[in-house]
Amino acid sequence: MMPAPTTTSAALLQVRDLRKYYTHAARSLWGRTKASIRAVDGISFTLERGETLGLVGESGCGKSTAGKTLMRLIEPTSGSVLLSGTELIGLSARALHAQRRHMQAVFQDPYSSLNPKMTVGALVEEPLINYGMGHAAERRARVEDLFDRVGLRSADMAKYPHEFSGGQRQRLGIARALAPEPALVVGDEPVSALDVSVQAQVVNLLVRLQQDLGLAYLFIAHDLAVVRHISDRVAVMYLGRIVELAPTDELFAHPAHPYTQALLEAIPVPDPRRRHRRTMLLGEVPSPLNPPSGCHFHPRCPYATDRCREDAPVLRQLDTRHTVACHFAEKAA
Repeated sequence: MMPAPTTTSAALLQVRDLRKYYTHAARSLWGRTKASIRAVDGISFTLERGETLGLVGESGCGKSTAGKTLMRLIEPTSGSVLLSGTELIGLSARALHAQRRHMQAVFQDPYSSLNPKMTVGALVEEPLINYGMGHAAERRARVEDLFDRVGLRSADMAKYPHEFSGGQRQRLGIARALAPEPALVVGDEPVSALDVSVQAQVVNLLVRLQQDLGLAYLFIAHDLAVVRHISDRVAVMYLGRIVELAPTDELFAHPAHPYTQALLEAIPVPDPRRRHRRTMLLGEVPSPLNPPSGCHFHPRCPYATDRCREDAPVLRQLDTRHTVACHFAEKAA
């Protein structure tokens, strides 16, 4: 496949109708059959330079698959991903390697993403070698600067990953991601494996690094308190689709989709004297192997009608920056 033509875009990242389907084989009375698991089912969004977009939803909604697919760590089924105006879908391996310098990832488990046989200094230096950035002395100076930026001692560069705590290992992962000077960092649950106090330190570090370096973050998480603290906008996913996208303050103050409302109302309130209404969701999350017709959320939605069961809603604007995929968003709000 030839790369799609390059276009000019003001946004750093443009994702359009991105899909990732997996083929599932199963046996029935009539023999082996195949079905598609729609892990990511046609999502679209943009990300500006220096902006943080939070991507949230229950486990299994497809948010981590979306992050890996747009970086082509997983090959997409279809769609378009523009990074600084360059179409990533269809790029050759060589061309994609050059683009990956500009987009890096921080993963959930810092220990499994660090080679235990390499010193941490070598781990952080590796992307610089990979992209041919500088000679040995320049690379060492760059690694020392990165250690300082993420709150680690350059004197520890000769140590190995197992000699560091979980929070320190995640700082190493962040330093390695920053080494080739990317414009975009995709954080796939980057603080969920850490203690709460350490989470706060790492999130504050990410905020400071963004201010200092002008980074854009796609921040994938299920902890809405963390997402609210770090994100400029939030996209809510349900069963492979984005159902609501809005500025953070707007989404938390005026959630328009019933699923978003239920997620926010489930956040624990640290005051036993405060009582608040909760939207009770019916049933379990449907299987992506056999999603409901129409709106995927209709079996659990208190506002569902026959239209919801038959007609899949598309993202539509409630106002300039608030979009929602719900036929009755005004009623739900």
